[in-house]
Amino acid sequence: MSEFCVVIPARFASSRLPGKPLVDLLGKPIIQRVYEQAKKSQASRVVVATDDQRIADAVEKFGGEVCETRVDHVSGTDRVHEVIEQLCLSDDEFVVNVQGDEPLIPPAVIDQVAGLLNDCDQSMATLCEPIDSLEDMLDPNIVKVVMSESRQALYFSRASIPWDRDQLPNKYVDGGLRHIGIYAYKASLLRRFVAWPESRLEKTEKLEQLRVLENGFGIAIAEAVEQIPPGIDTAKDLERTLAVLKAS
Repeated sequence: MSEFCVVIPARFASSRLPGKPLVDLLGKPIIQRVYEQAKKSQASRVVVATDDQRIADAVEKFGGEVCETRVDHVSGTDRVHEVIEQLCLSDDEFVVNVQGDEPLIPPAVIDQVAGLLNDCDQSMATLCEPIDSLEDMLDPNIVKVVMSESRQALYFSRASIPWDRDQLPNKYVDGGLRHIGIYAYKASLLRRFVAWPESRLEKTEKLEQLRVLENGFGIAIAEAVEQIPPGIDTAKDLERTLAVLKAS
């Protein structure tokens, strides 16, 4: 497999959990636990991308690599793009974007998404997992995806796709897939992405990966080899993660 680096975007501002990357998880800040999980993957380099000096200081304190980025980025993808420019990556180098609020992310899925990109003819790859409840299928906060037989993402939506005409919305049947927000890109795709204007479907769904599809580029997708525990968005999520760590 081609070498790849991991970039972890981390912002201090969070409406539901302010200062989230620096929140303590049994003696380590969240961002350190994410970084340590990424370091267990086959990545040749792991970099935290942040616009906040407090996060940068924390990363340097535990010995991690950090890139300080602009404060005006609209999305994590824009922040990852700035990092690849700072690192002077060539167009054909691989980058995996790992969310900075997933301290339990399995290293195996980081390797998987990088391997998926390596083995396909696309410039972007991502992962998914089965949805197993009616509640999740109808939840607009859970992003759904449909894919082709050749493992290409056909569409992402907050709506319930595919819609079973005979069963939904009263009864769930197998077939739904939840999109998992981990991405592998070729650096060339990131350079194209930031040059494209926000697309029509992206504005409607509030899903930036739709910008890639609307501009005619494919996204390879596969079911994750391991279940990815939910990230930390709220105080309740934090308590759940603490419980998992204490039990391990």
